Amino acid sequence: MMRPSWVSLSRTVLQRQPVRTVQAHSIDNDRLPLRFSRGFSAARPRLDEKRPSFMSQLYESTQQRIQRERAEQERYSQYQTRSMGSRFMGTLFVVVFFSAGSYYLGTLRPAPPPSSSTTPLAELPPVQHNTSVANLQAAWADFVAILGREHVSTDEQDLVSHSGSDWSSYSRKENEKPFIVLYPSTTEEVSKIMKVCHERVIPVTAYSGGTSLEGHYAPTRGGVCIDFRRMNQVLAVHKEDLDAVVQPAVGWEELNERLSADGLFFPPDPGPGAMIGGMVGTGCSGTNAYRYGTMREWVASLTVVLADGTVIKTRQRPKKSSAGYDLTRLFIGSEGTLGLVTEATLKLAIKPQSQSVAVASFPSVHHAADCARRVVEQGIPVAGLEILDDVQMRCINASGATRRHWAEAPTLFFKFAGTPSGVKEQIGMVQKLAKATGGRSFEFARDNNEMQELWSARKDALWSIMAMRRDENDRVWTTDVAVPISRLPDIVEATKKDLVQSGLLAGICGHVGDGNFHAILLFNEKEKHLAEQVVHRMVKNAVAMEGTVTGEHGVGLIKRDYLPHELGDSAVDTMRRLKLALDPLCLLNSDKVVRIERPLPGEVKEW
Repeated sequence: MMRPSWVSLSRTVLQRQPVRTVQAHSIDNDRLPLRFSRGFSAARPRLDEKRPSFMSQLYESTQQRIQRERAEQERYSQYQTRSMGSRFMGTLFVVVFFSAGSYYLGTLRPAPPPSSSTTPLAELPPVQHNTSVANLQAAWADFVAILGREHVSTDEQDLVSHSGSDWSSYSRKENEKPFIVLYPSTTEEVSKIMKVCHERVIPVTAYSGGTSLEGHYAPTRGGVCIDFRRMNQVLAVHKEDLDAVVQPAVGWEELNERLSADGLFFPPDPGPGAMIGGMVGTGCSGTNAYRYGTMREWVASLTVVLADGTVIKTRQRPKKSSAGYDLTRLFIGSEGTLGLVTEATLKLAIKPQSQSVAVASFPSVHHAADCARRVVEQGIPVAGLEILDDVQMRCINASGATRRHWAEAPTLFFKFAGTPSGVKEQIGMVQKLAKATGGRSFEFARDNNEMQELWSARKDALWSIMAMRRDENDRVWTTDVAVPISRLPDIVEATKKDLVQSGLLAGICGHVGDGNFHAILLFNEKEKHLAEQVVHRMVKNAVAMEGTVTGEHGVGLIKRDYLPHELGDSAVDTMRRLKLALDPLCLLNSDKVVRIERPLPGEVKEW
């Protein structure tokens, strides 16, 4: 049997459906939605409907496409307006994300080491410390765990007292105070403190006696101050080896009292109150320097805590060694910028059998300096040779610092040491030289009491100037330079003339036996510029005479910009390289000795 075809089936269906007539006015296909009209036409095709022409269909299709494109453009424009802010934020996020990622990936590969031997200041990136309150408060908890609460101080009075002193040439600044003061008692505690500071990138300033004069312990970056006052023990005295092991807060005067019973003494003798840690830091000397030398000659070895907490010992105890670099002398005079001294092995000397003092006055400071030069040239082995000018002697009388009244004239103080016969011979030789150079008087001590009385004037020089302050706003500026001994009379005379012309109350004193002398100036805020100019010219004259900008006070903040004029830029750049090698984060006593950041406009005086 043959199956019916599709056409015959469709016809049969159509024949069975009732015919429904739709009038033209009952339905308007143009008003129907497009999808409904199409669906209706498809479902109910009109067999008699006239099909539109090709051109009509094309026109209609084109018009619909144009309308559709315009609608799309309007929607896109609205999207652009609404999403401009969000797209900006998205772009910013992408940039920040990839920048941070690139930086992080860059840190995984360390920068190549420098290829030059020096580090000019211009090549140094800005120093980055973390002194935020949150970081310092978190460090406080670490320090309490190391030292105990009683040895960690944030007391305002403690912070101010560890920021400067009345006798320092550097004036305190309100924003230069430590956040916290720590009082360790052992090398191990200092090491732990430095490990915390290194990890948290907190700057550190060391403090021992607080007698320094050039702003050495000013906390220019805030952070932590380590006060060594609890580390004040004489750990050992080896009488047979002539050495002693001490902690940094041992005073030189206390040490000599301890050594006196054994017939020994430690020769360097700076100002009263100085402690071994600060004496090592500044490479000090004192009134015995002419005969016995400076601090550098009397330190055998050091125990030092480096910036990252590493502990090193620079030498053993022998008097000499040629084993490697001389790290001991590297740290002497470094002013706490390379490491923190926690122990020092000091060389000692035998106390001389006999000592005496003599005092000679002169008509001018040039005459006095000339006498000192001739004593040195003839090789007379005096133990000390000091000068005080007429202003200084007048201040000593006015302040009542000593029991006797002095001739208010330039005066030389001589200290003699040795055998009784040797001392007597030295006194006779010096007396003849004093007379030959115009000396007006010559007096020497006949016993120990007279010796202490005569020498007391020299030791009270600074305090006598401070006693002359007109009111609480007056300050004292103490500075020093040193020149070859042959130029000593010239620079002392030039400085004396400059001080007189300035109108300031100012005296001259110092260790003229080794070409080193000091100027002590009294000034107030209005006179500060005058004092600065006098000191500036004094330093310039010293450098011009092939001298040094500081003989024993150290560089600190006041003298750091003079170093390039004395030593040259390359030498200072070499010092900066040493600083960065041992303290790459610049945590230790920042800004002292060498700059670690470029100066502000006008901050450096014109040479």
